[in-house]
Amino acid sequence: MPQVDVFRPRPGFGYVRTLSQHEELPLLRDHLLRLDPESRHDRFNGFLDDSFIERYAAKCAADGTVIVAYMENGGVRGAAELHPPEQSEDGLPEVAFSVEACVRRRGVGSLLFQRVISEARWKGYGKLRVTTGAQNHAMRALAAKYGAHLVFSHGESTGTIDLAQQPQDELAKLVIETPIAAARAIYNLNRACWKLVTRMYGTKHAA
Repeated sequence: MPQVDVFRPRPGFGYVRTLSQHEELPLLRDHLLRLDPESRHDRFNGFLDDSFIERYAAKCAADGTVIVAYMENGGVRGAAELHPPEQSEDGLPEVAFSVEACVRRRGVGSLLFQRVISEARWKGYGKLRVTTGAQNHAMRALAAKYGAHLVFSHGESTGTIDLAQQPQDELAKLVIETPIAAARAIYNLNRACWKLVTRMYGTKHAA
């Protein structure tokens, strides 16, 4: 009997980070298996079988796919997958998204979009192909916001994003892996500013 997911989201307690390779298989797999049937259909164009998802997650962990994850309580509740260009016929890296129903309408998709675009820039990619389910209206709207002109093909909506046309979002480029790391970064910034102010006033008084 499948386990019941008793997770209750806590707004403000989630964060986005890139998974390391050894984390990808279990965390991504469990997230994808938790997707409701409609979300699974949108994400995998009709493939709903658990064994297919397990094989897919194993492939992502082994082929260089970058997984940007929205985390809460140690689990992945949303994911953006950045697939390497070698896997596509036209040589374009491809991104795909999945967000669990319990954390939707909280800006998770937008956070994942911003972070995966930053990851693609760091890798030197110039364009991305985005793929989403034809009925996933929220993700289609997000893709359009980032300049993708989506077309319907084989049950999916696909389009291309020109990264050169995207604004440089400094906040999206921050690599803050956990709330503790975020607090440490703020502490270090405040400490550096305080030292600078002290040095300035100390020099003034000495004059």
